[in-house]
Amino acid sequence: MSGIDWIAVDWGTSHLRVWGLAGDKVIYQANSDQGMAHLARSEFEGALLALVAEWLPDAQITPVIACGMLGSRQGWVEAPYRALPCAPLGGTLAQAQCRDLRLSVHVVPGLKQTRPADVIRGEETQIAGFLAQHPGWDGVICLPGTHSKWVHVSAGEVVSFQTFLTGEMFALLSDQSVLRHTTAGWDDAGFRPGVEQGMERPERLMARLFTLRAEGLLDGLDPGLARARLSGLLIGAELASAKPYWLGQRVALIGADVLMRNYAQALGPLSVPVSTHDATEMTLAGLSAARALLPEAGARPCVN
Repeated sequence: MSGIDWIAVDWGTSHLRVWGLAGDKVIYQANSDQGMAHLARSEFEGALLALVAEWLPDAQITPVIACGMLGSRQGWVEAPYRALPCAPLGGTLAQAQCRDLRLSVHVVPGLKQTRPADVIRGEETQIAGFLAQHPGWDGVICLPGTHSKWVHVSAGEVVSFQTFLTGEMFALLSDQSVLRHTTAGWDDAGFRPGVEQGMERPERLMARLFTLRAEGLLDGLDPGLARARLSGLLIGAELASAKPYWLGQRVALIGADVLMRNYAQALGPLSVPVSTHDATEMTLAGLSAARALLPEAGARPCVN
């Protein structure tokens, strides 16, 4: 198998996704659960090769452009954060050590903000992909997920951003807290009331979370309604805190379809102009833009 001239990699905490490309055309794709959290530094190359070895042309170096948690301090190679304000891509790509001479692995650095302290690792590539497809765009980009990001973009640069643990809190509360006995399935009718309560009185969030448990015990609250309301409460509290980002702005959502639908539904009554954009498409566009930053002289493997 061959026909590719580079490989794109999105390496998260829990999952690994790879694409073999000829130019901008995807020829092969694969994924695994070998995320950064499951690997020691010496195991990254093997996890990558398990997915891409059959794609690699013989007697040829294939550049690999990667983003995500493999560039963290616990990852394959640390790709230092770049300070704001700055373009989402720039500087030097970090080069990982490879034993296989067919690979030349380069990692996109993340972004950092000192006040308030915050970091981005992986989302910078999606932002770059969005801006590559929408040149001259100014506004706010929201990237909902385990750690949702609100990012202010102007003149091609990331000016500021804020991270919320909304997705992680939803998973912990619904799967590991006392609310796991109350929430199951999904009934969309519960989502909007939760958003309204979370936005209206975010300081009441902790109490309203337990109310879900109490209503389940005393009033037989449907678990699907409870789960949707839990999501709405958390997203509503996030929107209340992120108001300086979305108020009077246009917002581009980048993420999975279900999450973007929920955020668009929450933002709709606030008269916020919202557009939605597929996360995979933006990731590939950003990695393609990062590939263009790679000098020919840098496309050599680093042998351990």
